[in-house]
Amino acid sequence: MLRHRHCGRLLIASVVGRLPLGMVPVTLLLTARTDGHSLATGSVLAAMYGLAPAFGLPLLGRLADLRGLLVPCCLGAAAVTAALCMVALAGTSHLPLTVACVVLAGAGCPPLEGGLRSLWGAALPDDAHVRTACTLDASAQQIVYVAGPALAIGIATWLSPAAALLVAAVATLAGSLAFVSARPARKWRGAAHRRGQSGVLGSRAVRPVLISLVFLGATIGALDVAGVAVAAREEAPWLAGVLPAVFSAAGLLGGVLFARFQGAADARPRHLALLGFMFTAAWLPLLAAVPAPVVLALAMLPGALFVPLLTAASLTVTTLAPPGRSSEAVGWGSSAIRLGLAFGTGQAGSLGGHFTIPLAAAAGCALLLVVHTLRPAAATTAACQAGYRG
Repeated sequence: MLRHRHCGRLLIASVVGRLPLGMVPVTLLLTARTDGHSLATGSVLAAMYGLAPAFGLPLLGRLADLRGLLVPCCLGAAAVTAALCMVALAGTSHLPLTVACVVLAGAGCPPLEGGLRSLWGAALPDDAHVRTACTLDASAQQIVYVAGPALAIGIATWLSPAAALLVAAVATLAGSLAFVSARPARKWRGAAHRRGQSGVLGSRAVRPVLISLVFLGATIGALDVAGVAVAAREEAPWLAGVLPAVFSAAGLLGGVLFARFQGAADARPRHLALLGFMFTAAWLPLLAAVPAPVVLALAMLPGALFVPLLTAASLTVTTLAPPGRSSEAVGWGSSAIRLGLAFGTGQAGSLGGHFTIPLAAAAGCALLLVVHTLRPAAATTAACQAGYRG
């Protein structure tokens, strides 16, 4: 897939442009502490940044479907760059201004993920290549959430948290410009749609899958809290950071394997339900009280299944969306994941960080995917085929 013209550039530019999603939350924590604020204040700022894209991405994705990728990507990149530079230069001493900038930086995230998903059909020759590209993209997202925090902490330690925010701003701007200046991005326009046509949320076929993504995101939010709880139980502070990293690394490997061995497009509804139940079962061994190294080994199984499940569900959302709404559909999928992350973190924190929380969230995800699978097969298949042709 990467040998095809423009594909490598589009993928790399998209990952670079999304790198701040992994860098900014931890940098806001460090900036707030440096300016004398409490950890709670820094956590609130990081949470606001994490939730803001859930509202901005669908809107910018809809604008991309209507006007092409140039305007929303450049508009979003400019907003993010200005907001992060403001926080870097002014600090967090004036909290109302900081909150406004943090929300703008989150809500303005350019729709690179949705744009990339929409471009694969124009840049690649057939559906098999498109499915492989989408899986590779979902796997590459793990790099954002592993390399992003590490890069931010390294820059903040070597230079300052303000320098890390400036690097995040440059990454957004550089990645977005490299992305939209590629020929497929300049030429792409969303498919025509009928006036008065319902949006993505109006599709009965899409709604169960979107809600399942909320539960899927909740498993990751709960995992972070469970890592902290297990680290305290085992008196191994390093486990809190290593557990999510191991989970993400396993996801990267699982996504690559899934791209190699996944079946035909018309089998995706069955794959969705099967992957959902496998993902749920993979959390069961983590309920046992085992030493820290064993916890890491056991976490690799749900990690390896996370990216294949995320890829299959995201592809289903895109293909079942109404014509001309692909970027908006990806935006809603990203919003669902982010809302789930916040919900899972909050619930797991209030319930003590047990692995039963990600297990319950995974079970909810699987049940909703079964609801989707049991919908009339003919309608679902026709919608998938129409989506792939789009």
